[in-house]
Amino acid sequence: MIITSLFADDMNLFLSRNDRMDNVQQILDKWCKASGAKFNMEKSEIIPIESEDHRSKVIETRKINQEDSSPLDEKIRITTDGVAIRSLGAWIGNKTSAETPWEPVVNKIHNALQRWGRLQPTLIGRKLLVQAIFGGHIQFTQAQGMPKKIEQTLTKMIRDFMWEESSSPRIALSALQRPREEGGLNLLDIEARNEAIEITWLKPYLDLSANRPT
Repeated sequence: MIITSLFADDMNLFLSRNDRMDNVQQILDKWCKASGAKFNMEKSEIIPIESEDHRSKVIETRKINQEDSSPLDEKIRITTDGVAIRSLGAWIGNKTSAETPWEPVVNKIHNALQRWGRLQPTLIGRKLLVQAIFGGHIQFTQAQGMPKKIEQTLTKMIRDFMWEESSSPRIALSALQRPREEGGLNLLDIEARNEAIEITWLKPYLDLSANRPT
């Protein structure tokens, strides 16, 4: 049985080991010919599931069903164990770590902070950069939550950036995170932000009306 999940211009296609990619390709070719659309093979990715033997065979032969007439297009990426790919904001894969999707995000933040740090911004400037850089990069990577280790890493990066990696910060990070009317800078608090996101996820389940999710 072939199952599809569509959202905007993204499509997820689920095949069993008995499904033929040949049949799928025929359907796609007809649809593209009729609609004038074209699939971007460079953005197509496949995650083999089931047993390790089956996954290895798919990777080795580039065939989902070994009876298919030809292997998958070389432009299509077949993910190996330990590699996660993004699907509608969530990262999925075989034998992946919860920290795996965050590693490139942390690297991007680190590089951005280094670039801006060379301009020697003021304390207020650094606060605004933290809000923009961290807020922008982590906003769309939290479909599955943030591991505690990543949370601690990002918090340390904020502290180091605010005080130019000084070993003895002049003001505690918790003080900078307090509201302005309480003497703080209203600096981004990663831990509090994550808790707020989790509470938002929980909110629909606290609705005891007919709209409550099952």
